Amino acid sequence: MSGLASRYETAVAFLASIDADWAALIAQVGPCRHDPKAAREPYEALVRAIAYQQLTAKAGDAIIERLKTAFPSTGFPTARALAVADFGTMRVCGFSAAKISTIQRIAEAALTGLVPPRDVAVEMADEALIARLTTIKGIGRWTVEMLLMYSLERLDILPADDFGVREGYRVLKSLPEQPRPRELREITLAWAPHRTVASWYLWRIPRDRGNVLE
Repeated sequence: MSGLASRYETAVAFLASIDADWAALIAQVGPCRHDPKAAREPYEALVRAIAYQQLTAKAGDAIIERLKTAFPSTGFPTARALAVADFGTMRVCGFSAAKISTIQRIAEAALTGLVPPRDVAVEMADEALIARLTTIKGIGRWTVEMLLMYSLERLDILPADDFGVREGYRVLKSLPEQPRPRELREITLAWAPHRTVASWYLWRIPRDRGNVLE
């Protein structure tokens, strides 16, 4: 078993024990390979999350590469550089006007300390960090949840506002429509403390439920 798979072995076993639908899904998808990027600072993680919003992974990757090329002196543009970045430069990278405004607010918040450095963020509770960072205009709960899952390696995050998560659950349970975010949060309380792994599987569920059980 690979290192990633063994890391999530307990969570996967728990989810497979919930019911036959979960067991069949896990059997089809295989081991969990959720791969967080723990070395990233919260500031960088938030900028990346904004870059990828409403885009394919390929398109998001291209924008990030253009951004790094536009600021070649460091591996990733510093908060100070992005806070004063030229609008035209950011547009050439592929960012919309709304995303540019949000990214510059993130950069400014990193400079003031509102976006905490990693050593501070790792000590903060999930909801405390969500409450703090969503005071930045343009940053919603989903964006902070991506930070929690992929940079801070939190293992009990379920982004209930995420379309893919809600659609995955709808298909898994053959529901006529997606559950509302509040309803899904209530349903998934029983999956704690393994909701990050559950999200990973729901994102990968085949959209034809028949394929899950065959």
